[in-house]
Amino acid sequence: MRADATKFLNFLHKANQFVIPIYQRNYSWDEKQCQQLWEDILRVGSNETIPLHFVGSIVYVHSSQSTVAVSAPLLVIDGQQRLTTLTILLEALARVLGENEPLDGFSEKKIRNKYLSNPDENDERHYKLLLSDTDKDSLMALIRGADLPKNHSLRIKENFEFFTEKLSEKNTSIEQVCRGIAKLMIVDIALERDQENPQLIFESMNSTGKALSEADLIRNYILMGLEPTIQSTIYVDLWRPMELDFGQEAYGDQFDDFMRHFLTLKTGDIPRLSEVYEAFKEYSVKYFAEDGNVRDLVSDIKKYARYFVAMALGGESNPKLKPLFDDLFKSLNYSVAYPFLMEIYSDYEAGIIEEADFIEIIKLVESYVFRRSICQIPTNSMNKTFAEFTRHIDKTDYLSSLKGHFYQLKSYRRFPADEDFKSALLYRDVYNFYHRTYLLRKLENFGKKEFVSVENLTIEHVLPQNPNLGIEWQKELGQDWKAIQERYLHTIGNLTLTGYNSEYSDRPFSEKKTMKGGFLESPLKLNKIIAAQEKWNESAILNRTNQISGEILKIWPSPNLSQDEIAKWAKAPESEKQQTTYSIEDHEYLTRPNVRELFDALRVEVMKIDPEVSETFLKYWIAYKVNTNFVDVVPKAKGLRLSINMKYPDISDPAGMTEDISEKGRWGNGDVSVHFRKLEELPYIMGLIQQSYEKQLA
Repeated sequence: MRADATKFLNFLHKANQFVIPIYQRNYSWDEKQCQQLWEDILRVGSNETIPLHFVGSIVYVHSSQSTVAVSAPLLVIDGQQRLTTLTILLEALARVLGENEPLDGFSEKKIRNKYLSNPDENDERHYKLLLSDTDKDSLMALIRGADLPKNHSLRIKENFEFFTEKLSEKNTSIEQVCRGIAKLMIVDIALERDQENPQLIFESMNSTGKALSEADLIRNYILMGLEPTIQSTIYVDLWRPMELDFGQEAYGDQFDDFMRHFLTLKTGDIPRLSEVYEAFKEYSVKYFAEDGNVRDLVSDIKKYARYFVAMALGGESNPKLKPLFDDLFKSLNYSVAYPFLMEIYSDYEAGIIEEADFIEIIKLVESYVFRRSICQIPTNSMNKTFAEFTRHIDKTDYLSSLKGHFYQLKSYRRFPADEDFKSALLYRDVYNFYHRTYLLRKLENFGKKEFVSVENLTIEHVLPQNPNLGIEWQKELGQDWKAIQERYLHTIGNLTLTGYNSEYSDRPFSEKKTMKGGFLESPLKLNKIIAAQEKWNESAILNRTNQISGEILKIWPSPNLSQDEIAKWAKAPESEKQQTTYSIEDHEYLTRPNVRELFDALRVEVMKIDPEVSETFLKYWIAYKVNTNFVDVVPKAKGLRLSINMKYPDISDPAGMTEDISEKGRWGNGDVSVHFRKLEELPYIMGLIQQSYEKQLA
């Protein structure tokens, strides 16, 4: 490696051509980074006491140990964002200058011939900077003054317009801009292809603009080490089409999310979003160890990316599937189901399940999500629930086994039963419910062939929100009118859709019903029940709620199975599956009164955490788990030692009772140890254990 500080313009002038390799990320600087660069240029350009301004490094690879004074194109490893942005700025400046030369070296002709192009070359060799496929045509068109291509780079267009506008402002001194650009310095870092590892260097660099995404790192990891011809083939055939499927904005915003879901599907583990790249490297090592090759790996990624685009980005072409995906992932925004449904989609495409079964599965997932939301069941561990779901499916009896597994989910994972769902809806505050529009839209359109768009409608409280109800409303509701209003105001029985919200206002029910545009004239299905009522009181609201409840069980169904099917998929209780060899009597220290007292008090509190907590006596400790062990209890002579299943840096322990045992041998799971010797310590100890429990569900 060789590094030299040099002026940016000298660096650009001496180089024959810079090429951004196909594995590099797309041009991604936006107005925020351009604004910062612009301000830096104006600041140094207006201050004679500042001799220079560093804008970072540009790292490139060529075949020999030298700097940029060579004829071969240089492959840029890091710095393409600054290099591209400054090229765009120079193009905007050249157009503004024309034949003027406010500072020596700064005229349109000199900028173009020195910094933007190679005037004696033709075709692509004419351009100083060649971007990767996504952006190349846009930058070349910009520099030659042509119209941008149809599928142009949004960032190149937006940033060129930004600099053009800045240069045209009345208070902008063009000479000051030129002086600022002339003072820009970079660190010129040349790598020798045969002696340095560009991937390791790339991983270690994080530009002063936008941080590298996990997707950037993954693409480089896959492509950088390949032979150029193989690299180009895999990029053109597989990776580039995937980028196009996502689109420019979505690829930048959502590809990291997709890769996280892909890895969850493939490994069963859910990586943190910031650790997707490291998780991918681990997965790829195992993949290649099992005789997998790069092309097959990228083909597999591309296949599941297609499913993700169909579900998450509106790319589904099947008119039966598209509205289902829109409801689940756009209206309900239930992203944790992606790994599960991507695998189901793969089986559907492979012909393992029929389209009708696939549709029913999607509807069951939607119903599961929505019922839990109405019943206000915490969403803890739903990502793990779906990450593990397909392990419980018998693919020879796909739909039935999937329903059977839904039946087996208990406690915080349960599929709410019909009665629970209806009961929760009776008094649920739907008006302040995040998915209220989705709920009303589904109710309005259920069973219809002609879809009603609700975007231009508003939510109407039949019984008004005004706490000072008029006399007519008070008489209609009866002497408990205030309690009735408080109880039912925001419930589904009192809510509907209308285009006449402002006209209805707080009018009495009889007027809302018969006025022009009133409930009697409304074409909406939701208003038919209301229009049929003589009065609007507690009885009418409950009657409408009951009628709606009949429909919601059809819109959001439960996983119906016969008793024989339920029995077929029933799982043996944990106590039957585990042949417990040990018991409390096998732990000598638990026969001591003081230790036993601590243990009995602790186990009662631990078992209260969740009905699904299981207790297992092992030879040296007692394990407590839901999905996995969250605390293990090791009886000792003077108390209990608890092994809490967390990384030590993750535990919150303001009292300092815990110990880091990550480098020590111990019984139990986890890196956190704490001693329990006095009953008064129990509340604090339970606070530590609760953290581990919640961590296992996250």
